Amino acid sequence: MSLDRTPLHLEIILGSTRVSRFGTTVLDWFETRARLDPAWEVGVIDLATLDIPWDFSTNADVDLLAERIAQADAVVVITPEYNHSFPGALKAAIDIIPKTAWEAKPVGFIAYGGLSGGLRAVEALRLVFAEIHATTIRDTVSFHGTSASFDATGQPVQAELVNAAAHQLLGQLEWWAAALKSAKAVRPYQQLIPAPATA
Repeated sequence: MSLDRTPLHLEIILGSTRVSRFGTTVLDWFETRARLDPAWEVGVIDLATLDIPWDFSTNADVDLLAERIAQADAVVVITPEYNHSFPGALKAAIDIIPKTAWEAKPVGFIAYGGLSGGLRAVEALRLVFAEIHATTIRDTVSFHGTSASFDATGQPVQAELVNAAAHQLLGQLEWWAAALKSAKAVRPYQQLIPAPATA
């Protein structure tokens, strides 16, 4: 928990918008784990419920998304792996809001997929978030085989293992969120401005 004991604000983004998505099961499990941790005040952003225009025009949903990300102390992205990468709807949601909402913000990942467990999607996402000056957390929770990783009640088959991994992720995320929040309070984050060219 942050030093002042005030809960940090975590937004969980469900990155898949497919009708047949398995991500809601993963979300239910992780949201429950996060809400058990007193360090966090938790919100959920389900991209399937938002109107994110592909022409990058703005609307009320885009404004709401930008506001929630800007106000969050940290973000966790839940993503499947589609064709060796992450969903297009997730990329659109990342790109459509101002970069300043992401700057100096810690981002963690929960991934799911086939043999790779969604890790190739995460590696691609790290490059995207580096470009917009977000700080990605090293440890990732990954589910290989997707539906086979959960039982009929929606709980992970290897509950002890993945619950420990989630605890580790949330701990690292808390450290970065508290550190960056404190740093930004002292000195707001600003991208370096290139030095003027010399003659």
